[in-house]
Amino acid sequence: MEVPVGQKSKQQEFTLVSVSELSTSFSTDMSSPVVARFCFDSGFAELRLGQESGPNDDSNFDLRTAQLFKLGPVHSVCISEGFDTSKEKTYSRGITIRFRTEAESRAFHCAFEQWQKEVVVQGSHLPNGALLTSKSKFDDKIEASSAKMYFHYYGQLLHQQNMLQDYVRTGTYYAAVIENRADFIGRVVVDVGAGSGILSLFAAQAGAKHVYAVEASEMAEYARKLIAGNPSLGQRITVIKGKVEEVELPEKADILISEPMGTLLVNERMLESYVIARDRFLVPNGKMFPTVGRIHMAPFSDEYLYIEIANKALFWQQQNYYGVDLTPLHGSAFQGYFSQPVVDAFDPRFLVSPAISHLMNFTSIKEEDLYEIDIPLKFIASVGTRIHGLACWFDVLFNGSTVPRWLTTAPGAPTTHWYQLRCVLSQPLYVMPGQEITGQLRMVAHNAQSYTIYLTLSVKMWGPGAEQGGILQTSSGKLDLKEPYYRMSQPQAYSAQDQQPNQLLQTQDIPIQSQDEEVSDLLQQQSQNSGAEV
Repeated sequence: MEVPVGQKSKQQEFTLVSVSELSTSFSTDMSSPVVARFCFDSGFAELRLGQESGPNDDSNFDLRTAQLFKLGPVHSVCISEGFDTSKEKTYSRGITIRFRTEAESRAFHCAFEQWQKEVVVQGSHLPNGALLTSKSKFDDKIEASSAKMYFHYYGQLLHQQNMLQDYVRTGTYYAAVIENRADFIGRVVVDVGAGSGILSLFAAQAGAKHVYAVEASEMAEYARKLIAGNPSLGQRITVIKGKVEEVELPEKADILISEPMGTLLVNERMLESYVIARDRFLVPNGKMFPTVGRIHMAPFSDEYLYIEIANKALFWQQQNYYGVDLTPLHGSAFQGYFSQPVVDAFDPRFLVSPAISHLMNFTSIKEEDLYEIDIPLKFIASVGTRIHGLACWFDVLFNGSTVPRWLTTAPGAPTTHWYQLRCVLSQPLYVMPGQEITGQLRMVAHNAQSYTIYLTLSVKMWGPGAEQGGILQTSSGKLDLKEPYYRMSQPQAYSAQDQQPNQLLQTQDIPIQSQDEEVSDLLQQQSQNSGAEV
């Protein structure tokens, strides 16, 4: 009973012995054949049950909400969920189905499952815009108002221009693709969250056989225009308007390309969509550009930044503001300003210890692993100073088979539109050289497409007898990655007079871009695998 994908838009039929409603004793008249039809005529996958001679009496089940259970070798039950809204109310309903043979029962169950998963595709290529109308994983975990604003933002050309004019970002992507033509020539590519379509065009330049550019925002229309304006490349690119959680493709991808990184790598939660696209579309051992990502962290000291944030709350210390005492709200305002992560480009000499990193392998990480990220922190202070919080940045690796290339947002490196991020604690900590700093960075995803950050830093006992000692100082904070403080666009000018001589680390003392053993092992492993790939 298998039907090719390109034919499923018509229908798929099974002949049954009988069907009967669970709520009544009614059963179909067996003098006329009973037919079960899977079809897509209504714009979504649907199961229609009825007599062959009476199509108007069909009993319809929306496969987006229906469930099928096996009661016996030739008996099953199909249940459709009801719903209750202000405009309409329906109730759950069910029917029992009797098949002629056990083999036909198994075939029906397989078809039911397949039709629930697939959207019908006509021909060998998708028309621009084919997508599921069922509620997807994205809709389940993301607040509708947040998604609306998100897609509105990225549907505007001015914001796409801001990213395109980040020449560190765009140039690194271009180099990663063109320098690794061997990975793209003759391959099927899926561009996840294609935006303007620039990465799809890069992939086509590198010789991709076909590129599916998936974009959920109205930017898809601009992408079509841009791609149509480059016909030599555009003939191998199909723009599909929809979410990667919902659209269906006519073939698997050999390589995924995407720019899913947000502030602190994880903001906007697009990494989850990237992973979902991997699970849905990528062939086994297919390539992903980017392949891995790392979040780097180090404690920092910046007295000016701390004072700047603390002073914002001074407004609420007024006791006679038009006759009103504002001081009852000062404490809340003070904590509120420190709940904003600071996004700016800072001088790496503000760091007070070498950085540590947290690795995310996009080829193997599970979507659920991104819901809550716990990173244990352990540093050794290189200088004696006040610690004002934790500085963070990220980099990603494009592990091409010819030239592996990194894109970094590290302090001291050329500035990108991501800048760096600093979590400032309302209570600074004092450290001496050689003193151990421990703590935890915990990030919990929320439905506004971002994360709540829980940061704790502790300074351990120092000096003779420290082994027997415990925690000397602790400071913690709760920050919302969705609501950062965008402070400035360029690094602060650093003056030697701002700090005591030798108080802060020199730039060359900080191994910002060192590759840890796990990344090196990954590079070696994938390099060996690439030798077996065509």
